[in-house]
Amino acid sequence: MPRLQFMSWRDRAIGAALLGVATLAPAAAFKATLLVPAGDERLDRTRVERAYFGHPTGPASDGVQVALKEARLELESAGASLAVETVEVGSAAEARAAAQKAEKGGAVALLADLPADWLLAGADAVRLPVLNLGATEDRLRQQDCRARLLHVIPSERMRADALAQALVSRKWSSVLLLTGPSAQDAQRAAVAQAAIRRYGLKLAGPRPFKLSGDPRERDLANPLLLTQGSHEVVWVVDSDGEFARMLPYRTATPRPVVGDAGLTALAWHAQYDRFGAPQVSRRFAKGAQRPMSATDWSAWMGGKALAAAVVAAPKGPAAAVHKALLDAELDGSKGVAMSFRPWDGQLRQTMLLTDGQGVIGTAPVDGVLHPKNSLDTLGVDAPEKLCKVAR
Repeated sequence: MPRLQFMSWRDRAIGAALLGVATLAPAAAFKATLLVPAGDERLDRTRVERAYFGHPTGPASDGVQVALKEARLELESAGASLAVETVEVGSAAEARAAAQKAEKGGAVALLADLPADWLLAGADAVRLPVLNLGATEDRLRQQDCRARLLHVIPSERMRADALAQALVSRKWSSVLLLTGPSAQDAQRAAVAQAAIRRYGLKLAGPRPFKLSGDPRERDLANPLLLTQGSHEVVWVVDSDGEFARMLPYRTATPRPVVGDAGLTALAWHAQYDRFGAPQVSRRFAKGAQRPMSATDWSAWMGGKALAAAVVAAPKGPAAAVHKALLDAELDGSKGVAMSFRPWDGQLRQTMLLTDGQGVIGTAPVDGVLHPKNSLDTLGVDAPEKLCKVAR
């Protein structure tokens, strides 16, 4: 006959006390808001199918949610939880209103995949940290910087510096720069020229191109005419992407193409095979049902950074989470510890050099030196800063 065992009054009291503690100490629930454009034209089916270099191929929410799923166990161990609500906005005014609503609703931070002016409107409306996942303009890190605005996605200058370093390492010193007709192209071309000067390359001559249905402007999109002359490499700046994708192997002389086609510098490529990157790409592909792009990595990294800040400050308040973000050293499966620069809020990171099929190198390239951190050879360094705010 089995022997019956009885708990003593002391054991029962201890058990009840422990149960009471567990009941009275639920996980600290943090929440954040992700702001995205309503009817995002970048995600139009025809554009996504073309998969232009550096362009998004799906919503930022996919990367953020994968990051939160990966961080769930660590958050639970810290006694916290983190939920991110996605809100669509159609203008700068709507971005401002949505940001204010999120702050009043108790959000600890904002994540944003918005145009630059909408991003600034949202950031100016609140006192929360704002993680920029999609806007690459350098002015957001320079004259239009904000104290609580942190940039996960690489800036245009970082991409341009990475390419310029790659050209120097290959001794391709003479560069023909082809620039598209948009205002964004003009701004990005100026950034490319700054990188060319920074690394001592020679500008063989900037030339404009234009895709047009007007027969009188046909020559403005003819690669054979545009690429004549003496140069060692063609650098194409095409924010739209359509002209650039048709440029490789159509130049007047056999020359490599870099920039928005040929060889480009991106935050991520799904074929990167070092430092745990294949596992990251596989987890994302399983969750989102598509390959992980550079913009997906930035969204994933934004979610990961916010989760790490909550783990570091599981009891809050929002100011403690903000400080944890600024102080964090993050692992993005690129082989280096990444942190936010104090002078412009940009996340230091390795750039991947890719031809679209695989990763053929990284930047900073070997041999490029810096007094403190070689990652600061990519983008605006502290002595060049125009940002005047204190973080």
